[in-house]
Amino acid sequence: MKTNEKQNICVDCAVNDSNIFKYLTDSEKETLDQQKHCNIYRKGDIIYHEKNRISGCYCVVSGIIKIYKTGIDGKEQIIDFAKKGNIIGFRSVLSNEPACTSTKVIEDCAVCFIPSSLIFQFIQNNPSFSLNLLKLICKELETANSYITDIAQKTVRERLAEILLKLNREFGVNSDGFIQINLSREELANMVGTATESVIRLLSEFKNEKLIELQTKKIKLLEVQKLKALAKSI
Repeated sequence: MKTNEKQNICVDCAVNDSNIFKYLTDSEKETLDQQKHCNIYRKGDIIYHEKNRISGCYCVVSGIIKIYKTGIDGKEQIIDFAKKGNIIGFRSVLSNEPACTSTKVIEDCAVCFIPSSLIFQFIQNNPSFSLNLLKLICKELETANSYITDIAQKTVRERLAEILLKLNREFGVNSDGFIQINLSREELANMVGTATESVIRLLSEFKNEKLIELQTKKIKLLEVQKLKALAKSI
């Protein structure tokens, strides 16, 4: 459930350091600060549901949010994760269509809501902002295309190796070398696109092959190059 615990969130807001909003002019940044709304969300909170209308986009100030679609059987298919500085919901704003994904908090987070009217104002008046927003859309399209190719051409074992490398790259590791995001086996399966039992079995195989180390939900990559070769990743 969201709260209005703004505290000092807006003082150090990650919005102004994100890849998109850093292209705003000083005047536009001031307008953004005045019109955005910042809230705290707790683990398990839903920020928005797919097929619902949203009236703006969201910038993550802290924490982690999973982005997913729900199949006809109710099973989640995790598309991506959003962390500090990432923008979510903007494609639905631009297309004026219902949200195509759902978002759930997996690590307590602070999120700034930015009204759609403000986004369109920046697009109309700031070419640099518009161009880089377009680049962000193209990047998401490339990610979607790669995912479709992987599902069609790679084995579950290869896809799991690729997902582990992606998590390691995007979230980094702690002082002990473990990836700094803890996902359940079901969530990993929802990313790979397979049954939970298959992920449990494959993680055990990776551990026995000394490719990874496991501590409950924590995962450490021991042989990155071998995992890259397995994932057929450059």
